[in-house]
Amino acid sequence: MGAKIPILFVFVMLFALSSANPSMKKQYKPCKNIVLYFHDIIYNGMNAANATSSIVAAPHGSNLTILAPQFHFGNIAVFDDPITLDNNLHSKPIGRAQGFYIYDTKNTYTSWLGFTFVLNSTYHQGTITFAGADPIMQKSRDISVTGGTGDFFMHRGIATIMTDAFEGEVYFRLRVDIKFFECW
Repeated sequence: MGAKIPILFVFVMLFALSSANPSMKKQYKPCKNIVLYFHDIIYNGMNAANATSSIVAAPHGSNLTILAPQFHFGNIAVFDDPITLDNNLHSKPIGRAQGFYIYDTKNTYTSWLGFTFVLNSTYHQGTITFAGADPIMQKSRDISVTGGTGDFFMHRGIATIMTDAFEGEVYFRLRVDIKFFECW
């Protein structure tokens, strides 16, 4: 019985060392990768004809058509934005980005996103669903791809989003680099 303990100890130590070494961890490669852009035009009280998003809830006492002061804390916006294959707002849309974002921090620009890409084109058919925190001031940030339908049935992965352009607080464009690590 005494010889079994040192052998068990050696196996436990080898396991601990192999899991502590980052070079030993498996590197995952995406099974599918696509890059899309979505364009958000925020309703400001004067642009109803081309607005694609609107603040639908705000802290008590703030104006729903002019964004709350400072970092927009407490504002909730819904959107129905065009998705394009390139960064041109006037390109033919291949689908819509539909969902909401909540400004959730009082001392910087951050939001929480929950949205779906609804794609209906010759390139892609189906939906891709996203959820996660968006620290807006960072150049790039990752959010979870939680699932999909159609061409993206049961797909999961990570989407790296970058603010590709913005015009004040009325327009912004996001570049979304989607890497699927589970493809059915």
